[in-house]
Amino acid sequence: MPKLTVDGIEIEVPAGATVLQACEAAGAEIPRFCYHERLSIAGNCRMCLVDMEKAPKPVASCAMPAADGQVVFTRTEKVKRAREGVMEFLLINHPLDCPICDQGGECDLQDQALAYGRGGSRYDENKRAVTDKFMGPLVKTSMNRCIHCTRCVRFAEEVSGVEEIGAVGRGENMQITTYLEKAITSEVSANIIDLCPVGALTSKPYAFQARPWELKKTDGIDVMDALGSNIVIGSRGRAVMRVTPRINDDVNEEWLADKGRFAHDGLRERRLDSPWVRRDGRLVKASWAEAFAAVKAGLAGVSGGAIAGVAGDLCALEDMVAFKDLLGTLGASRIECRQDGALIAAASRGDYLLGSGLGGLESADVILLVGADPKREAPLANVRLRKAAVKRRAKVFGIGPTVELSYPATWLGDDAGLLGALPEAVTEALAKAERPAIVLGMGALRAPGVWAAAQALARTHDVVREGWNGWNLLHTAAARVGGLDLGLVAEGGVAGILDDAAAGKLGAVFLLGADEIDTAALADVFTVYVGTHGDAGVRHADVILPGAAYTEKPGTWVNMEGRAQRGLRAVFPPGEAREDWTIFRALSAVLGGVLPYDDLGSLRARIASEWPHLAAIGVLHGDVPDFSPPKLGAPVVPPSGVLRTSIDNYYLTNAIARASETMAECVDQILGVPQLEAAE
Repeated sequence: MPKLTVDGIEIEVPAGATVLQACEAAGAEIPRFCYHERLSIAGNCRMCLVDMEKAPKPVASCAMPAADGQVVFTRTEKVKRAREGVMEFLLINHPLDCPICDQGGECDLQDQALAYGRGGSRYDENKRAVTDKFMGPLVKTSMNRCIHCTRCVRFAEEVSGVEEIGAVGRGENMQITTYLEKAITSEVSANIIDLCPVGALTSKPYAFQARPWELKKTDGIDVMDALGSNIVIGSRGRAVMRVTPRINDDVNEEWLADKGRFAHDGLRERRLDSPWVRRDGRLVKASWAEAFAAVKAGLAGVSGGAIAGVAGDLCALEDMVAFKDLLGTLGASRIECRQDGALIAAASRGDYLLGSGLGGLESADVILLVGADPKREAPLANVRLRKAAVKRRAKVFGIGPTVELSYPATWLGDDAGLLGALPEAVTEALAKAERPAIVLGMGALRAPGVWAAAQALARTHDVVREGWNGWNLLHTAAARVGGLDLGLVAEGGVAGILDDAAAGKLGAVFLLGADEIDTAALADVFTVYVGTHGDAGVRHADVILPGAAYTEKPGTWVNMEGRAQRGLRAVFPPGEAREDWTIFRALSAVLGGVLPYDDLGSLRARIASEWPHLAAIGVLHGDVPDFSPPKLGAPVVPPSGVLRTSIDNYYLTNAIARASETMAECVDQILGVPQLEAAE
């Protein structure tokens, strides 16, 4: 480990560290534009110049490796003049757009010009002009402001793996562009907005909406997929104005998938803001008392065995516990959280988790994808897999439809029978692997026999061994792992509930934000829907109770790793909508079985008493899968059929996204599907 001196302070840094990192470890502030901790070193902005003993000129600290005996100065007059000169050159062509620039108030160029720039400019020539580029419905460009830091180019090449952004021309004629000037097709494209140190790349949906100092910032959890990305919700008044990533190196690093960033405008559209009751075949607005009375009347004479419930994909843990408790007071225990019909026959908690962990995926050396499309089902998990494939040269094999993953993969076919008869090259690779990983998608688990065959394959190739767990389920629903933890698994799954409803065997069905099922089977069954949007779930509902979305309540969500995380309330629900668990608490009093908690603290204490691992926020518990035969009574049959992935359209996977105008534009401009056709 090299030792060097920075401003008179001796510091020891890891081998491979740069002088810039050494300076920061010593407490010195080093300005930069092109350098970023998660990207390769470009060394082209020169703002990080420092003075080094025996060096003939200032040194770019981001590109200089730290070495024993170096003596570095960061605050000399020479360094000050050098940085002023660099800043003066950077501002030669930069327009005076600050009053109208969306980056204003959080602009690196503004901040560093104030701290390290001169008081004026000596450049009197005309500034260059660059045409704005089209990058799709999410990224707004103002290329006159670009300082050629190339952060966006390096992100596209190194992180997203969709190399659609690059530089053309040289010198003053250099321009950053999408080459063919088409919409960027990456599901993580909007992270270049955060990376851009100036106002060249900004958020198109957020343009001219608010200034950063006007927003109240609230920590939250993204529910658009099962990754559990940490986010900051920016709100003004009762409206969510934008969503940005919050750094969590264990989960989402500092990135955020596009749907999680932009689908929030769907929170304002098609909202349920008051109770509704069906009378004479038509839904009419009602008071809460009238709605609760209608529920009580609809349940009259219905036994607990004839009541079922379905929990949706976006539900908070607290809401699902109250949902389970309410139905329990009615004598009902048939509650299902697997809307997509995934046949998960878990014998232990480790069976249905991403066992490797998101960070662990990066270290896998052989990866077998089974009916999974991580690029669309969990874009940031795909970023982790890309690191394994590109940096560690991991071999990636896939069973299922051929999809583009942004890294090399060998597709074996879409026949589920391949699980029992893998090609020799694959079995040899798994046998020799030090860290083999099987990634099982939710689409694959719709096919019978896949679960047992995948577990048999994992057992044969010793996927779970000392120091390594290579058994991974790639969930797509934010509420799924929490629902499985709570035991919201019914015999026959959601298909069995719908079949029994269609056959007249059920008297009542409760839907908690369940919008991804075919509700046609519920046309003749008393149905209560609790949720946020007028989507598929309300189509045949007899009573509709308006709930709160993920930005409108404090809640806990368990991600695909099994990590419980909490988000806070950013805004209040619209109109008469209420937090879901409070609806169940109030309804229980009307139905005669009062739930034993009156506040969120009491509810969370109830969760901690029965499921203590869910009260340990942010902690991974190291759950190991149990590869014994299925415990849910499902017959063990050979896998057969054609495997499909679980997501057909990345941008329209839930009620919030389907209500989002921005997501509709993405479907139109990126996928090339007209908005009316996408809505159908």
